[in-house]
Amino acid sequence: MFRPLMLILSLILVAPSLRAFAQSEGSDRVIISVRDQKLIVVQNGGAVATYPVSTSKYGLGDCWGSLATPLGTFQVAQKIGDHAPVGAVFHNRRWTGEILAPNAPGRDPIITRIIWLRGLEASNAHAFSRCIYIHGTPQEKIIGRPASYGCIRMKSNDVAVLYNQLPLGALVQIVPDRLPNIAKAPAGARPTNDKTILSSGAEKSATAPGGKGRSAPMLGSVGRG
Repeated sequence: MFRPLMLILSLILVAPSLRAFAQSEGSDRVIISVRDQKLIVVQNGGAVATYPVSTSKYGLGDCWGSLATPLGTFQVAQKIGDHAPVGAVFHNRRWTGEILAPNAPGRDPIITRIIWLRGLEASNAHAFSRCIYIHGTPQEKIIGRPASYGCIRMKSNDVAVLYNQLPLGALVQIVPDRLPNIAKAPAGARPTNDKTILSSGAEKSATAPGGKGRSAPMLGSVGRG
């Protein structure tokens, strides 16, 4: 009796990771390379967009307090900032009303859009509660080298486009190695800003500035990422 019960519990625990692995091996996904400091959007087996990013300056990992970027497969759990202007400053995932220009001196908040990731593996299980995001930063001059406090930073215009390309439930892989060699998708197959890819179901989008809906739960430190 005990052994069959343990087997059932084990299958329940590993099922999300197995689903994530199967989906990530498919044609549609986002891949972030720590080594290249780049993000690629893959649809129907072709690369539709590539963006420079910044991962953590404190290295890789998922331990509490490490400020490191976790590796593995993730799901887009929440999206915040639907109607915010480019450069909108967020505090506790709410727009403060302030707007920053790129490379504003002495400023380093989360801006423009927040794409909140949930880890699907044991090695990144704390990602959501650690508030690991893909988000905009005013410090665009240092994008392309490790500079964050655990999150994936992007230029404001780039993260605004990516935000529209990724639905809730989209799969994101963060890998330590170089990006895979993926051929560019035909021009007609590349998604425009109003299209979405990779949908597999997740939580509803959190309240955008000035919008209606439920607010995101308050977890972790959210002042900068």
